Amino acid sequence: MNNENKQNHMLINRQDNIDEFLRIAHENLDPVQDFLTNYECAIMEIETKFNVLNARFSIKYDGNPIESIHTRLKSWDSIIDKLNRKHLPFSLDSIAKNIFDVAGVRVVCSFVDDIYTLADCLLSQDDIHLIEKKDYIKNPKENGYRSLHLIVEVPIFTEKEPKNMPVEIQLRTIAMDFWASLEHKMRYKKNLNEEQLQRLSHEMMYCADRSAELDDRMNHVHEELKKED
Repeated sequence: MNNENKQNHMLINRQDNIDEFLRIAHENLDPVQDFLTNYECAIMEIETKFNVLNARFSIKYDGNPIESIHTRLKSWDSIIDKLNRKHLPFSLDSIAKNIFDVAGVRVVCSFVDDIYTLADCLLSQDDIHLIEKKDYIKNPKENGYRSLHLIVEVPIFTEKEPKNMPVEIQLRTIAMDFWASLEHKMRYKKNLNEEQLQRLSHEMMYCADRSAELDDRMNHVHEELKKED
């Protein structure tokens, strides 16, 4: 069997595994729903923690560091796609052990300093365990993307026993969030040719640099204002 035939055979086997996993999941909806509900509960725990921090900061510093909080549970199709791309087994156990962004929370802040302050406050809590931290603010991605990413474990309390659940947290400024939203639309625009994609990518890189400069200058102004309080 030549290499091309081997690759085709592997793709067929992967598709067979996906179909079998989906069939089993469809026939056992209760365990699947229970599995996903645990992630939903973890999202609520993290969202509540940030809302509490926002309220406390409002009292102490007469201002809210958080502009908005967005949550999402990764779609079933996206989970299957990620398992497939990473060549991981198709099972709930495989998802639990290998996919750490099923539950997602995005926190949009006014200023860069607020991002690090909120992250430090969250990570100092006894029931939060940090799994991974990626600072794309200090070390932006090649395309200009900026954000602070945390993967944490938070306990949820089920009717049977407590469970530690992973949640991916992204902390951004308003400018970073606006940029990321536009870049996402560009990345999934199917009818762009190579020349258009290259030109727009260059433009987005320019926007990333200018928005980072704006964030820095706004942060400096904010620090100056706090000194006068």
